[in-house]
Amino acid sequence: MTAPVALITGAAKRVGACIARRLHAAGYDLALHHRASAADMHALVAALEAARPGSTLVLSCELADDNALPGLVADTVARFGRLDALVNNASAFYPTPVGSATGAQWDELFASNARGPFFLAQAAAPHLRATGGAIVNLGDIYGERPLKNHTIYCMAKAANLMLTQSLAKELGPEVRVNAVAPGAVMWPAEGKPEHEKAAMLASTALKRAGDAEDVAEAVRWLLQDARYTTGQVIRVDGGRSLNL
Repeated sequence: MTAPVALITGAAKRVGACIARRLHAAGYDLALHHRASAADMHALVAALEAARPGSTLVLSCELADDNALPGLVADTVARFGRLDALVNNASAFYPTPVGSATGAQWDELFASNARGPFFLAQAAAPHLRATGGAIVNLGDIYGERPLKNHTIYCMAKAANLMLTQSLAKELGPEVRVNAVAPGAVMWPAEGKPEHEKAAMLASTALKRAGDAEDVAEAVRWLLQDARYTTGQVIRVDGGRSLNL
């Protein structure tokens, strides 16, 4: 039986790598995109290939390059013969306080969080229609409620959520499109002060952090099991959005 195929952006580390491992364990062959994380990607692929040889393809490009994005889809289909899932996971995230924000920051934040996902979805749509596939976008609760000093990021994630809803309408009935909006599942790579962590968890209904596995399982569920779910945002945030 032919394995389903998923293309995942930003798959080399953190949440992206966790999603890759979860989908691989669920039987997917994977096209794994990264931009500049070759060492992390090599380690991930080595582990996945040890479990199931011939099940991965590594792709590298800058998501801001519109001309390169159709190639990610074409290379995936050329390698595996099909495409069943697109997971738009890659995301830039950093503060842009009003007064010091730049056009370059705007371009970078929108490229990974909104523009890239749209043009990848556009390229993938014919193949996903052929397989009855699905798209999952990685959103953010801050796409619905603002985070201070992160106006551009919040705007980009708001666009991501509208993209999810609009694509669900435009690509249905063949293709389902949903989003996962994580809360405190993984702290920023550059760290976060302990008092800020404590305050965030205190405002979360479950009073604890989640982890990347929670996000990965939500993605898998939306791709494999949520057969009558489209245009939805699944908030994997421990109830934090209740208090925003």
